[in-house]
Amino acid sequence: MYVQELEPAAGSLGLSALVAALPLVIVLVLLGGFRMKAHLAGLIGLLGAVLVACLAYGMPWDQAASSAVQGAVFGLFPIMWIVVNALWVYRMTVRTRHFDILRRSFGRLSDDPRIQALVVAFCFGALLEALAGFGAPVAISAVMLVALGFDPVRAAIVALVANTAPVAFGAMGTPVVTLAQVTGLPLDSVASVVGRQTPLLALVVPLVLVWLVDGRRGLRDTWVPAVVCGVAFAVAQFVASNYVSAQLADIAAAMAGAGALVAVPHARVPASEAVRTSVLTGVRSEELDEEDPRGEVLRAYAPYGLIVAVFSVAQIPVIKDWLAGATRQTDWPFLDVAAPGGEPVGANVFTWPIVSTGGTLVLFAGVATAVVLGVHARVAAREWAATVYELRFAILTVTSVLALAYVMNLSGQAATIGHFVAAAGAGLAFLSPVLGWFGVAVTGSDTSANALFGALQVTAARESGLSPDLLAAANSSGGVLGKMISPQNLTIACAAVGLAGREGDLLRKVLPWSLGLLLVMCLVVVGQSTAVLGWMLP
Repeated sequence: MYVQELEPAAGSLGLSALVAALPLVIVLVLLGGFRMKAHLAGLIGLLGAVLVACLAYGMPWDQAASSAVQGAVFGLFPIMWIVVNALWVYRMTVRTRHFDILRRSFGRLSDDPRIQALVVAFCFGALLEALAGFGAPVAISAVMLVALGFDPVRAAIVALVANTAPVAFGAMGTPVVTLAQVTGLPLDSVASVVGRQTPLLALVVPLVLVWLVDGRRGLRDTWVPAVVCGVAFAVAQFVASNYVSAQLADIAAAMAGAGALVAVPHARVPASEAVRTSVLTGVRSEELDEEDPRGEVLRAYAPYGLIVAVFSVAQIPVIKDWLAGATRQTDWPFLDVAAPGGEPVGANVFTWPIVSTGGTLVLFAGVATAVVLGVHARVAAREWAATVYELRFAILTVTSVLALAYVMNLSGQAATIGHFVAAAGAGLAFLSPVLGWFGVAVTGSDTSANALFGALQVTAARESGLSPDLLAAANSSGGVLGKMISPQNLTIACAAVGLAGREGDLLRKVLPWSLGLLLVMCLVVVGQSTAVLGWMLP
């Protein structure tokens, strides 16, 4: 049995924390300083984590390797299993051109560019985040806004800022699923706290978007639909994440936000020519004027309805128990790790939620989608294979980062850093979202940031007397605000609208919003750690 040690370096917690942080420093420097590809940085960081675990912490080589393999396996299943199947559903809608029908449906909801920004970037972007994630919402939303006549720079900024509130539950809840796994906290408890933080961003972001589109006039003219949209989005995200399913949080929120916009009379008031002339400085795509049969519009919405239906059926107690019965547990080979107190860690046993995992449920919905959209089985299989190929580098990145996280967690490196960080005391609640923000700003992924810092946050919380659920959730909620300034997202946004090489210009425009909203989240978490907002927690 390997027993974790907290102070392996000369019996000093501070020196041990510096040594334990080396793998994280390697990854962050390679990504931020040398602009290395994320999958390469992850692999080099993994090598660093294994060397620290074996040479500094005395972890046997076979156990370090086994830890890395378990992390990589978890990265494949269920994490990338969810992402692959969710993106597969999206690809089938693109292939059958039902995605274009859906895009035109959203574009016809209003001729006011400020409302269009809410529909496309905020609501539809959230729907894309729910299914695809990994930069797709920013790219697609920005392109759609340009097609509506937005200036490319404004379209990119709006798409980046809008991609905040839904990120923590993106790709069918992948970030929170990862967070729960690496911290050992129940998914329901982590998701419920995140669902009491990110909805607060949803109340603010729509107002920020109409300001970005049309300044003070936009805020004055359209604050009512912006507030209604934000409230509907926030309420749906809160209810779904707390009482239904974390995987459905973004789908429910996106649909609720769009539905609320349609229902508000203010959103249907035609925009004045002065507004349209000053805001829409680009060329509008004539393709948006095509008429689509009502039946095809319904089929375009069908994939999302099917996903909601499958996940809802999976929550029925009898079916939920049956699905849980298919879960298998097995002792992980070559792994026998105990915490510093001597008790075995949970990772010694690996859980395989074969049928009940979100990826399998999305797969069922994807098969139904293929039937509804008329996709031949051979074509659907080809699209699935193409999805795997498209995500090959993302798969390598996620598996390497999770392998690194597992080595750090099981060797005791994360615990050492967590005990050291706990010295911040009450200030830890304020710094917790900042750590998540920094992680996403560098890695471009809330999932990766949760894998890297989730266990650290929980250890620090327990040592400082704060709620582990609160700080784990704060890592994810703060992280979503780093998405808009991550080099990957900036590059994606620029490439989508033809602004290659102008990432710096976009960064300067979105950084103040990222920092401002981060400050709000830090204050929310501080409040939730005290009696001021403590009543918000479950």
